[in-house]
Amino acid sequence: MIIKTLDDEAGFRAGDASFLKELLNPVREPLPIRYSLAHAEVGPGAATLPHRLTVSEVYYILEGRGRMHVGGELAEIAAGQAVCIPPGEIQFIENIGTSRLAFLCIVDPAWTPESEEVL
Repeated sequence: MIIKTLDDEAGFRAGDASFLKELLNPVREPLPIRYSLAHAEVGPGAATLPHRLTVSEVYYILEGRGRMHVGGELAEIAAGQAVCIPPGEIQFIENIGTSRLAFLCIVDPAWTPESEEVL
């Protein structure tokens, strides 16, 4: 059994400008999974940079309000919602609230630097 908390991980500014803490990634450590799991935050009034992945991604919104851009689609999102982002689609998320926007990023197969292009 592997148990991790956000306090266990050092955060960093990701290539898309979000603040990220990677919790699980079988590329970085031996795990019996094929996906990666990270916790991301975007501050009030901020947005991630447009980017795309060659793999599937799901955002699960934990807190805050945002505006999700995927391909040519746009939707307002809030805590408790999940967004499925198909491979190859240009995406970014804006924080339209007054507090942080926090969400989980689930990437399958697991995220690698080669799977992401920041535009």
